[in-house]
Amino acid sequence: MTSSMARRTALAAWIGSALEYYDFFIYGTAAALVFNKVFFPATAPATGTLLALATFGVGYLARPLGAFVLGHVGDRFGRKKVLVFTLLLMGIATFAVGCLPTYASVGVLAPVLLVVLRLLQGLSASGEQAGANSMSLEHAPEHRRAYFTSFTLSGTQAGQILATAVFLPVAALPQDDLLTWGWRVPFWCSAVVVVVGLVIRRRIDETAAFKRAKAAKLPVVTLFRNHWADVLRVVLAASVASVSTIFSVYSLSYGVNTIGLSRTSMLWVGVLANVVALAAIPLLAGLSDRIGRKPVFLAGCGGCAILIFPYLWSISIGAYGLVLALGILMSGVAYSAINGIWPSLYGEMFSTEVRLSGMAIGTQFGFLLAGFAPSVVSAIGSGRDGWTAVAIFTAAVCAMSAAAISTARETFRRPTAELGQPVRERLAPAAVQQA
Repeated sequence: MTSSMARRTALAAWIGSALEYYDFFIYGTAAALVFNKVFFPATAPATGTLLALATFGVGYLARPLGAFVLGHVGDRFGRKKVLVFTLLLMGIATFAVGCLPTYASVGVLAPVLLVVLRLLQGLSASGEQAGANSMSLEHAPEHRRAYFTSFTLSGTQAGQILATAVFLPVAALPQDDLLTWGWRVPFWCSAVVVVVGLVIRRRIDETAAFKRAKAAKLPVVTLFRNHWADVLRVVLAASVASVSTIFSVYSLSYGVNTIGLSRTSMLWVGVLANVVALAAIPLLAGLSDRIGRKPVFLAGCGGCAILIFPYLWSISIGAYGLVLALGILMSGVAYSAINGIWPSLYGEMFSTEVRLSGMAIGTQFGFLLAGFAPSVVSAIGSGRDGWTAVAIFTAAVCAMSAAAISTARETFRRPTAELGQPVRERLAPAAVQQA
């Protein structure tokens, strides 16, 4: 596969993921800042915030089911079909959120419709990253797989920047304007997302590796027969995404609603951290192409487990300078060591005929914990001093992820054609030749 095709595929994955996750992340921002007042005003303020954050987590409930369905489609019929479908579904569901009536207009029907649309967003997201990562990995040169697959996650960060940046002027609106029409504007912008994304993704070619592979009639059956241990590793490792949701959703809600920091100031922490991540992700991925996937990933887990304590503490005392510096260091640098590596690390555990299913199912079950992490930690760490329990929870998740990856095989020097094969199969030809 030529480098030009690898670059074109990586660029398409970057742009597509940025547009797709713009849709996904604006929901999280709105859940932290607005939805408790728009869809749950009849409850006490703390309860309304908890319910709003729970709707953010609901999107992750559909993701395991979607992983099975879209994983089957992607491994049986092609990666491209999955990528076009996920973008279309995400765009339609997101636009519809912006059109929803409020609780004041239709009562309990409003949050019910909100949950339904969030479930559709989750179904879309279940196949997005696995499809884009599989395609990028299979198009990439042998010695630069991590670098090229990292563009999917770099695009995800760009989507988060775009989502937060769109909310900056919206959050600065007077309260009445924000709660009536202002919060809807970012969701309506998804109409542009759909058009641009579909044009880009329809031009992507299917990978040669997928065309050569013999598609299994039931990829999931093959996956669990041959790769069940790696699926379990990915489930446990992917739970480290809780760092991202706690940073982007819980800490935003905690800083604004509990401590009283300004919405705009806290949003800027996310924007600047993600700007740093745009550069850090490909750099750290490139480093893993030279020294291995595991050292970089494990370093990221350790960094996040340590930095979450001073980061949340700095929010609790309202020290905005520290909040900004530590937020950039934790999310922009340490978490980028995880984000830049996992697309190749997880994808290289599986053979071509089950790669999309393995990545989708493993990550989405792991992301399920991440999706509900903001509401879980809001319940266990309520009040100004609750940040300690939240930090301990986050560090424990990082430790679990690190433990899972420490048992995985190192794959950065393994040829793409041999990925996912048992050791005995890879050694058999050499052993016969020596005999």
